[in-house]
Amino acid sequence: MIKSVAMIVVPNFSVFEFGTAFEVFGIDRSARGNGVPAFDFRVCAPDPGDVPMKSGLSMHVGLGLEAAADADLVIMSPYGRDEDLPESVLDTLRAAHARGAWVMSICSGAFALARAGLLDGRRCTTHWHYSQELASRYPAALVDENVLYVEDGRIITSAGTAAGIDACLHLIRVEFGANVAAGIARDMVVPPHRDGGQAQFIDRPIPACGSEPMEELLQWMVRHLEEEHSVNELAARVHMSPRTFARRFRSETGATPAAWLNSQRVLRAQELLETTELNIDEVAREAGFGHSVLLRHHFTKVLDTSPQSYRRTFRGQLAAAV
Repeated sequence: MIKSVAMIVVPNFSVFEFGTAFEVFGIDRSARGNGVPAFDFRVCAPDPGDVPMKSGLSMHVGLGLEAAADADLVIMSPYGRDEDLPESVLDTLRAAHARGAWVMSICSGAFALARAGLLDGRRCTTHWHYSQELASRYPAALVDENVLYVEDGRIITSAGTAAGIDACLHLIRVEFGANVAAGIARDMVVPPHRDGGQAQFIDRPIPACGSEPMEELLQWMVRHLEEEHSVNELAARVHMSPRTFARRFRSETGATPAAWLNSQRVLRAQELLETTELNIDEVAREAGFGHSVLLRHHFTKVLDTSPQSYRRTFRGQLAAAV
């Protein structure tokens, strides 16, 4: 269970991506009654003192890398990927992984994990601007440029900017469950969950009018997961032809209507498995799959585990947190 978090910063680190991790782990929300724990959040640097940011500002960092020696989670902030990193940073990342801590990178921070050898033979990602470079410079890393974040073992890599939030909330969900992740997300006014396999780049044109019919449709679909939804029926609800609707839906969500619905149903099933005593057949019906066979198929396809194993894992983690 994560109690302490150390974030490594080096000269020319990115302030926004640093802020995404700080928002999730660095703010004490334990008194708000939503089950969110207080994390021991530490910022450390190979050379403590004033560390320049990419923006031209600087941050005074009082802790050296020894602050990461016992952290349950070590996060590598983005930095100028062509700059040399002190060997002490790489050793800190290797040591964290060797002792079983979580190791995470945001955006170009993945280059540090790759330099440390932690991405050899692992699926990983970074900002799509840099993904081909990461793959070229570190051919042993299995780079996927089409995802928001990747968890492989106890190493999490994420794409840029908002994907760092997604990766952090994903880890919160893994460690503490859906309710805690949702509590932090509500405070941050962000979605509590975006599937890591979602496309990084979604072509979302600005609507010509002030309304958001597609957003309203998505919300309606989530409220009616137990129903079957054909493309023709969905298109009619937003007054589009089926062909135009299918194209518009993919451009705005990065998925087909069927794939998007199944991802939402899996998400709902996760919440039910974590927070209720419903049996698998009941979970399947409540989540919109209808039958446990379909639930198991899609659950395993998305999460590479069975509903029963998922429940056992999260029940154990949640019980340990109480």
